[in-house]
Amino acid sequence: MLENFIERLSGVPLVVLYPTLGLLAAIENIFPPLPTDAVVAFGSFLAARGQGNPWVTFLVTWLSNVAGAAGMYWAGRKYGRSVLTRGFAKWIGPDAEIRLERSYRKYGLPALFVSRFLPAVRAVVPVFAGAAKLPFLPVISIMGLASGIWYAFLTIIAFRAGSDWEALQSTIANYSRAITVLAVVMVAGAAAIWWKKRRS
Repeated sequence: MLENFIERLSGVPLVVLYPTLGLLAAIENIFPPLPTDAVVAFGSFLAARGQGNPWVTFLVTWLSNVAGAAGMYWAGRKYGRSVLTRGFAKWIGPDAEIRLERSYRKYGLPALFVSRFLPAVRAVVPVFAGAAKLPFLPVISIMGLASGIWYAFLTIIAFRAGSDWEALQSTIANYSRAITVLAVVMVAGAAAIWWKKRRS
């Protein structure tokens, strides 16, 4: 199914490709299993080959992702944790919310920033923040910063890939693993510092 969708993207003009990329970037916050990173990267790759503009590609995907996150924040604020437990649990596991809540209690907003780089867990962040009634502006700012870094990365490597889609896929996979490991190390390091201070 994913391969068919990617194949269809190959034939669309930029005027259709840009909104499609924006929609996919926004949907990531609603449907965690969707491999949006690969699809958005491929769309950016197609935009580059079709003389697309990297700034337009970046802004469309980034702002759409932030808008989707804002929408899920307000959904969480209005409907509470039921949005998480009913909608996301089967995709991300029943304990993802608990882990995120523990991290936030220990480290505050930086925990949300790091979590936005973790696959699947990133979708939990805006709903959790809304359900916990965290202040909107700081939350959307920290999520916007994380999303900006990630989509800038996808756009840059896609526009530098030339015509080698396979190499781009490999690069994304390698960097995704590296970012995940780095995020885990950061959380572990922060936990060690917190534990040391608590015992002293």
